[in-house]
Amino acid sequence: MVEVQKKDHETASSLVRRFSRRIQQSGILLRSRKLRFYNRKPSKTQRRDAAMRRIKKQSEYDRLVKLGKIDEKEDHRR
Repeated sequence: MVEVQKKDHETASSLVRRFSRRIQQSGILLRSRKLRFYNRKPSKTQRRDAAMRRIKKQSEYDRLVKLGKIDEKEDHRR
């Protein structure tokens, strides 16, 4: 944590400027910006569940194509 004490006869703007400089030098700002959009890696169970959903969805699509309910050449991602 960065702490700055006001000196005698120091203006508020110079105090803020000194504080800002100390923050930048400490690296706190850089570290917080790096962690801002951090996403945890999915756990093994979550990865397995996602893979199972993809497999089920693909097999259902293949089944519908076989039955002729979906034209294979159409793009159905819209």
